[in-house]
Amino acid sequence: MTQPAQPAEEQPAGDQPDGAHPLGLLPGRQGGLTAGEVAERVARGEVNDVPVRSSRSTREIVRANVFTRFNAIIGVMFAIILVVGPLQDGLFGLVIVANTAIGIIQELRAKKTLDSLALIGEARPQVRRDGVAQQVAVGEIVLDDTVLLGIGDKVIVDGGITEADGLEIDESLLTGEPDPVLKRPGDPVMSGSFVVAGAGAFTATKVGREAYAAQLAEEASRFTLVKSELRSGIDSILRFITWLLVPTAIGLIISQLAVEGRDWREAVRRMIAGIVPMVPEGLVLLTSVAFAIGVVRLGRRQCLVQELPAIEGLARVDTVCLDKTGTLTEGGMDVVDLRIIEAGEAGGPDEAGGPDDGARKETVRQALGVMAGADARPNPSMQAVLDAYGDGSGERRDGWRVIEAMPFSSARKWSGVQLLEPRGDEASWLLGAPDVLLPSGHPALSEVDDLGAQGLRVLLLGRTPVPLDAPDPAAGLRPLALVVLRQRLREDAAETLRYFEGQRVEAKVISGDSAVSVGAVAAHLGLPGADHPVDARTLPAEPQAFADTAERTTVFGRVTPQQKRELVGALQSRGRTVAMTGDGVNDVLALKDADIGVAMGSGSDATKAVAQIVLLNNSFAVMPSVVAEGRRVIGNIERVAGLFLVKTVYSVLLALLVIFTHSPYPFLPRHSTVLSTLTIGVPAFFLALAPNNERARTGFVRRVLRLAVPGGLIAGTATFTAYALARANHATDLKSDTSVATLTLFLVALWVLAIVARPYNWWRLLLIGTMGGAFTLVLTVPWLSDFFQLSLAGTRDPWIGVAIAVAAGLVLEVVWRIVRRRTDD
Repeated sequence: MTQPAQPAEEQPAGDQPDGAHPLGLLPGRQGGLTAGEVAERVARGEVNDVPVRSSRSTREIVRANVFTRFNAIIGVMFAIILVVGPLQDGLFGLVIVANTAIGIIQELRAKKTLDSLALIGEARPQVRRDGVAQQVAVGEIVLDDTVLLGIGDKVIVDGGITEADGLEIDESLLTGEPDPVLKRPGDPVMSGSFVVAGAGAFTATKVGREAYAAQLAEEASRFTLVKSELRSGIDSILRFITWLLVPTAIGLIISQLAVEGRDWREAVRRMIAGIVPMVPEGLVLLTSVAFAIGVVRLGRRQCLVQELPAIEGLARVDTVCLDKTGTLTEGGMDVVDLRIIEAGEAGGPDEAGGPDDGARKETVRQALGVMAGADARPNPSMQAVLDAYGDGSGERRDGWRVIEAMPFSSARKWSGVQLLEPRGDEASWLLGAPDVLLPSGHPALSEVDDLGAQGLRVLLLGRTPVPLDAPDPAAGLRPLALVVLRQRLREDAAETLRYFEGQRVEAKVISGDSAVSVGAVAAHLGLPGADHPVDARTLPAEPQAFADTAERTTVFGRVTPQQKRELVGALQSRGRTVAMTGDGVNDVLALKDADIGVAMGSGSDATKAVAQIVLLNNSFAVMPSVVAEGRRVIGNIERVAGLFLVKTVYSVLLALLVIFTHSPYPFLPRHSTVLSTLTIGVPAFFLALAPNNERARTGFVRRVLRLAVPGGLIAGTATFTAYALARANHATDLKSDTSVATLTLFLVALWVLAIVARPYNWWRLLLIGTMGGAFTLVLTVPWLSDFFQLSLAGTRDPWIGVAIAVAAGLVLEVVWRIVRRRTDD
């Protein structure tokens, strides 16, 4: 016997104690485990010890960022300067502090986020023990526990249903299937799903690491870092430089001691001045800063970057695998059409309609609005009807009144209301599956099949004089209309897919839903190739054929979690850089294996824990911003990396020339600091933040060295030539010789900056001019020239240095054109 419709909070709750579950004290039900049986299982270790994601500890993070090859090189040099002095020669040591702090702060931020994302969350499930329902911690559930379920409860462990009262469970996060599943006693239930209707209980059959969601979490729990070509490239350069440093340092210290005689402190300072510029310390710092600023920019768009190099990874992506549910579609549905069934097709006179089609359609709309308003807990389909035809008047509307209501059930496949109609008639109106409410062979069913083939969902609205509490309320049903629904698409999905297409990034939809439904959604969004969806159950087993299918197909349906992972792997085997988006537990393995994993903020905790990027506002429209930010970072870092490596090359060359000619090293550390700051550090910072939308390519080190090696050789040769000519004129005035060498090197390095900064705009020209003006101040302002020990004597040597720098700049232009032509080819 049905009950009149009423809000959920008005339903009688019975005399249950606070916190008791609806099924907790019902008579005749199993009493669950006893306290003794629970203790026995705890002693045997049959407890739900859910594994926790193992992010690095704070101590490990600090150690990993402090004890690096880069910090070791610069740190030793800085410590030596602190001993020999003066302090202004140790300005380069500040880079250690900045670079280390940025790395530690960002990784601690990621750790805090990761540690807060537990697989199951802070759920407090109810179990029945000794015949009484009680709340326990997730980790206190034991094997064979009777776990109680109510609306909204998460399924914590795997088990088998023992009690069910209209129990419907949403398994979309496990399977990708959007519809809830009706559960009966004996049916299995898996962790990671949750209850959307009814109540029930199940016996825990797999706990701890044996549970389905826990197994996924265990496999996804190991701490990993995104593969970064930038980071590995810079590490390779540092590793090579480290091997160069030892013999170069020994050679420099011997040569400088021999040249300087008894002034060993001056020899050590000039030795350090030769070694420190070899290390591209600014490149490491700038990379960290650029990534960190990218994280802040994306954070303002509600995009959480959990690992810095993930920004770089997205810049290299050429294939994006999308999960339909939660990525292209939202949780709800939309009514896209209302098709009135003609009187002859309906099989009876027009009882509910008016004198024409318009009046009949309006009557149907009103009835649908009243039906939807009478449902206290509308499912997605009924919510779509409510959004389309409801007006907020609830159970009363233009003379309509609800007498009784029967909510939707997966068992009977329809919902209904008994209405008092405006004309005074009383009838039952049913809304549900056409194949259940209509007899076989009805003409409307062919139309339903055609719509279903397009990936649309169709509900039938009918009217019958039979009351709802009759044995068969659908008897005598007169069909009135077909309500056509479509899964609600994200407003930004189509535009985002067009962006990817324009950027030559191929999008593929991989879903656990039916291939027809997935194909229909993708086709509606205009995705190329969506008209040929593939059912994953038909995928070939042979790896080569599997990879061929994965590469040429755009839409996949009925994909299992393992197949999602295999599809990602197959695409990677063909040289693709793959990003995977998803929100469900069924996406975890694929997200873990993808080059970049992107999770929705509303998705499962397990998904967010393994993803490198989380879209906190669930907006797929953020993806173009993420990709654009990655391309800006990687493109600009590659642009300015040449500046840093030019310095490395000319520093090595100068060190070798000094060793072989037994000359004093041309610079002190403070000279290297001012040169690096004005020609590399400051301009590189601004250039690294400029817009850049070019897709990143592999071969970072090779492309950078094409300009850095010849540029460094030209700069080093020009500098040492000017220095040697100046020394020939006044061999005893080392300060003047150093000043000429500094001037020459600054002009050549500024020319390199002018090449890297192309194409020009107003702010880039202003940047180059400002750096030139700043160096002029260093030379002309007395206290600055005294601080940096710079003094140009006479006019001959300085102008010779300028002439040599101009000649070197012209050679640089020729080399640049050759390098650019080869790069373009």
